[in-house]
Amino acid sequence: MTKSKNLLVILSDEHQATAMGCAGSFVKTPNLDALAARGTRFTNAYTPSPICVPARAAFATGRYVHDIRLWDNAMPYTGKPRGWGHALQDQGTRVESIGKLHYRDAEDPAGFDVEHIPMQVAGGHGMVWGSIRREDERVVKDGRMLGTYIGPGDSNYTRYDTAVTERAINWLSDAAQDGRPWCLYVGLVAPHFPLIVPQEFLDLYAPESIPPIKLHPRGGYQLHPWVAKQAASLAGDSAMKDEDERQLARRCYYALCSWMDHNVGRIVDALEQVGLSGDTTIIYSSDHGDNVGARGLWGKSNMYQESVAVPLIVSQPDAEGGICNTPVSLLDVSETIIDHFDATLEGDRPGQSLYDIAAEADDSDRIVFSEYHAVGAVSACYMLRKGRWKLIHYHGFAPELFDLHDDPEETVNRAADPTSKPVLDDLYAELEAICDPAEMNDLAFTDQDALIESHGGLEKAMNVGAPAATPPPEVN
Repeated sequence: MTKSKNLLVILSDEHQATAMGCAGSFVKTPNLDALAARGTRFTNAYTPSPICVPARAAFATGRYVHDIRLWDNAMPYTGKPRGWGHALQDQGTRVESIGKLHYRDAEDPAGFDVEHIPMQVAGGHGMVWGSIRREDERVVKDGRMLGTYIGPGDSNYTRYDTAVTERAINWLSDAAQDGRPWCLYVGLVAPHFPLIVPQEFLDLYAPESIPPIKLHPRGGYQLHPWVAKQAASLAGDSAMKDEDERQLARRCYYALCSWMDHNVGRIVDALEQVGLSGDTTIIYSSDHGDNVGARGLWGKSNMYQESVAVPLIVSQPDAEGGICNTPVSLLDVSETIIDHFDATLEGDRPGQSLYDIAAEADDSDRIVFSEYHAVGAVSACYMLRKGRWKLIHYHGFAPELFDLHDDPEETVNRAADPTSKPVLDDLYAELEAICDPAEMNDLAFTDQDALIESHGGLEKAMNVGAPAATPPPEVN
C-alpha cells in the first residue's frame, strides 16, 4: 500500500462486522461499499475488548487491555501510556479529533492537538456500577440498557452524529486551505443504541426483509453458563415487550447502520469537494460489534462473532478493491497510523501495520486476542483466534471452541470433542503465551475493588455512572 499525504480515521460504535453490503449482507451501506471498492477490506478483524472504553483505550495505545489495566467502562484513557496520537505529535504532524473518544476528560493530554466536541465518559468517571461484578455483589440495573423507546425519530445520539459530521465537513474545508499533512480522527456513535433512527432510514428495512434471529433460546438454544450470567445483569431480550418490538429493534439497528453510512458518505463527499481525496487514505472501523438479538443477546460484551468482530476497510486514492483474510485487530490499526506518517513510539506492542499485512500473502494462522473484564462478567473472558479455530476461555467455566471454517455461525462447541484436543491444547498454549488468564482475572478484580472503594464502597459505587448509553455533549 502506498502512503498518502493525509489520513482520515473514522471509527463508528457497535457496528457488526458483517452488517455491510460489501460483506455480503442485506444491510444497505453504499458509501462503505464504495470505500471497499477502492481499498482493502479485512474480513477477519477484531476488537481488543468487546466494550467501548477498554476497546478505545487499547486502540489509543496499541496495547492489550490487561497491559494498560483499563479494564472496564469506569477506567477511561487519560493519555497514559502514550499512544499513536502522541507519536504523531512528537514529529509535528497535525492530529485532531472530532466526536466520540470515550476517554476521561478533554483536558487530559490524550494525543490530539484539538478535540472537537468530544464525547467522553460521563462525569469523568464512567460507569462505576459496572465495575461491581463479583457474583454475590454485582448490580442488576432496573430498566433495559437499550433504552425505554425503540422506533423512528431523533435521539441525542443522532443529533450528535449530525453535529460531528458537520464539524468534520467544515474541518476538511479548513484543512484544504492550510495545506499541511494531517491525521483526523472522526468518532461517530451510530449504530450504538438507543435504537432510535430517522424514519427515512427505518423505511429501508421492511419487516419481511430482516432474516430470522439466530439461535434464540426459545428455539431450544442454551446459553453458555458464563454468558447467561452476563446477560442476566443487563435487561435485554427479556425486557422486550413482544415479538413486534424485538423485530422493530433489529430493524432500527440495521437502519442506524445505514444512517451511519450516510454520514460517512457526507464526510467522504466533502473530502472530494475540497480537493483532498487524491491525497488522503481513509480507514474505517468500529470499536466492537453488537449481538442484535442473536442467542437472545443484545449489545456486546461477549466473544461471539457478532460482538467481537469489527468491520475494517483501508481505502486509498486510486486503489483497486481487494480483500485480506489475515486476522487483524484494532491494535493493528493503531500501528498503521504510526506507520503511515513514519512516526515512532517507544515500547513493545503486539500490533503490526496493516500496510505490511496486506502486502503479504494471507496468513490464516496469525493470532488475534481479545478479553473482557467488564459489566456483568462474573469472571474474565478471553478469545484467541488462530487459523480456522477460535477459543473462548471463561475463567472458572468450561471453554468454547469453534471451527469458523465449517461452522462460521458458531453453532457447535467442539471443546469437549476428543478429536479437537490437540487444537484446544495448542490454542491454550498460545493464550498463555500472551497472558496468565487466572492472574489477569485476579488483577482486574483487585483494580476494580480499589476503584469501588475510592468511590465510598459498594453502596455508593452502585449508583455512580450513566445507567445506559453515555450521554453526548450538548450540540447545536
